[in-house]
Amino acid sequence: MKNDQLLNSTCSMTRTMGILGGKWKPLIIWSIGKRRIRFGQLAAHIPLISRKVLAEQLKELEESGLILREAFNEVPPRVDYLLTENGLRLLPILKALSEWTCSCEATVADASLVKTAN
Repeated sequence: MKNDQLLNSTCSMTRTMGILGGKWKPLIIWSIGKRRIRFGQLAAHIPLISRKVLAEQLKELEESGLILREAFNEVPPRVDYLLTENGLRLLPILKALSEWTCSCEATVADASLVKTAN
């Protein structure tokens, strides 16, 4: 894994960023949520990520124990992704971050309205 230095840090926040760092991993976890999802569905749900990067990020999340990859011996091949118990425990944290963002945006919008009124 690329983030070995981060993962071996004595700081828990640094180790956390080694696992979840980057712009795609939290979004992938949020997009999977509490359901099973196939690669193509996930790619369609996050259209700005390339399929190559999505595959890499999924592999890293699997190595971190946050998602399960279930391959079926079918033609055409089918692969489902779902969150592990540890991955599911991240959902309330990601929801709180999303709510925090909305409250910050509201605060900034309110502040700009006050400036405009003056």
